[in-house]
Amino acid sequence: MIEFEAASVVVPTADGAATILQPTTLRLAEHRISIIGANGSGKSTLARLCNGLITPSSGRVRVRAGHDGELAGAVSQGQAVRTTHNDGAGWLDTAQQGAQVRRQVGFMFTDPAAQLIMPTAIEDVALSLRRSHKVKAQRMAAAAAALDRFGLSHLADRSVHTLSGGQRQLLALASVLAAEPTVLIADEPTTLLDLRNSLRIGQVLMGLPQQVIVVTHDLELAAQADRTIVVDDARVVFDGAPAAAIDFYRALITGQPPTQAPAGQRPAGASTQTPTQSLTDQAPAGSM
Repeated sequence: MIEFEAASVVVPTADGAATILQPTTLRLAEHRISIIGANGSGKSTLARLCNGLITPSSGRVRVRAGHDGELAGAVSQGQAVRTTHNDGAGWLDTAQQGAQVRRQVGFMFTDPAAQLIMPTAIEDVALSLRRSHKVKAQRMAAAAAALDRFGLSHLADRSVHTLSGGQRQLLALASVLAAEPTVLIADEPTTLLDLRNSLRIGQVLMGLPQQVIVVTHDLELAAQADRTIVVDDARVVFDGAPAAAIDFYRALITGQPPTQAPAGQRPAGASTQTPTQSLTDQAPAGSM
């Protein structure tokens, strides 16, 4: 589970400070969450805040941690990871405990070249296992098992530069998941892929035991989530059921009224915020 508490991102520019994300309060607890929006809307910034790749300029982002070994064990056994909301111990602050957060929250980039850095496929996966498997023989065996999980065993000794786009994206996913994170953030994972590989990656993501938060322009993929967030002009403008959210987004882009009533039911476990009210306009936590 990930919580945003009035988290904003402001960056300096030649013309002064620019707000990349307005103060945003969210509780991300559903098993599958999709984030949609136009280019430059702030959706990738929202995703990067989830695991500390970007830290908030104000407010905070926290990740719910489990007991040592408990969550990793659930993932390795193929169980959906679920946690209970508790304001006590067990929360990790992305700004203060970034390394610990990134061990629990994996990140998959749009372009796999951004994270495939070793010469061969098996070496790249093994790199992700250097912390958990100190003995090289054990590390390589675990890397081979990770490749096998995604049908990549025959490519173990191939140069990553000779792989197809779909193979590289699967390898990037295998490398991230080899470390057994409890949450996976996927930032536009199908943008650079053809239809066949887009469908394959989408199917794999939606079948994972981890909580998956996917930023995407693929509205069919977004529709498979339990909850969809629409980001526009650096703020969350809709947060609700996928069908209603996608309808709202289409209306936002085309300027036409949505075909569905905007007040759809919120998914179970989400905040009481109504879908049409911008969550970025909430008062900061603790100010009520």
